[in-house]
Amino acid sequence: MEYMTIEGQFPRLCGSAVTLGKFDGVHKGHRKLISRILEQKKETGATAVVIAFVSDRKTIFTKAERRDLLEHMGVDVLLECPLNSEIRHMKAESFIRQVLVGALQASYVAVGEDFRFGFERKGTPDLLVNAGARYGFKADILSKEMEGTRKISSTYIREELAKGNMEKVSSLLGRDYFISGVVEHGRGMGHRDFFPTANLIPMPEKLLPPNGVYVTLSSFGQEIYPGITNVGYKPTIGETFVGVESYLFDCEKNLYGKTCTVEFRKYLREEHKFSSFEALKKQIQEAQTLVVVEDLYRPYRPKRRTRAIIAKE
Repeated sequence: MEYMTIEGQFPRLCGSAVTLGKFDGVHKGHRKLISRILEQKKETGATAVVIAFVSDRKTIFTKAERRDLLEHMGVDVLLECPLNSEIRHMKAESFIRQVLVGALQASYVAVGEDFRFGFERKGTPDLLVNAGARYGFKADILSKEMEGTRKISSTYIREELAKGNMEKVSSLLGRDYFISGVVEHGRGMGHRDFFPTANLIPMPEKLLPPNGVYVTLSSFGQEIYPGITNVGYKPTIGETFVGVESYLFDCEKNLYGKTCTVEFRKYLREEHKFSSFEALKKQIQEAQTLVVVEDLYRPYRPKRRTRAIIAKE
């Protein structure tokens, strides 16, 4: 997949199938839009293009995480478009004429029913349909995906993430919330004292769940380890920054410097300080027993269950 941050002119493409939005989280509604442009790619050979408008707000998935998700889905081009003054003040008709028709040569455009664009948000789905009739592209307006009686949106996901309701977040996203990064050297206390850990430092742009302890799966390429993850300051140790520390069941490998993806399954408890490392160790062992008894991993990866998972069943 090709991607670029738009700092001036949009690239010149030919025969694009385009969808537009913020794509914060690449949730079920976003996936519906992306599926439509991928259908056009398959049927007509069009270039599948996602235009993602970028703000300074913290995001459910970082730019790098979003790029990985879209590339895995089969998107050809990702254009990250900062919501700067030029974009905010561009009239909707000018955006259609200069960007969609002029630069991208769109043959197909898919947007959600509540999509708005252009100066003062005057660009509407109906405007796109009418412009398509004039300029020669087809515009599809898709209804919102629903969760019960409520529309799925990034706002809805942010609300549930703030509660630590990871099961609901997974349902809305269509996959588990995750944090990716390179395993950092911590203080080495896990390996030295009693348990191995993988430490990640989240990007500043990453929207995190509440500080606390979670049931997680940590992936290192094809290797997947169940475990529990602490999000926060690790008060027993006394860190001064928010980190993501995962205890990996039955893992004895050196993972420093490797890329890790931590998928969040369930919130267990708040983060709190223990009286000693031995008390902390006991709590981890109890959590390990809990997640095995509840069998929290069985439904998720039946074809890729690792020795670490099987050993606990």
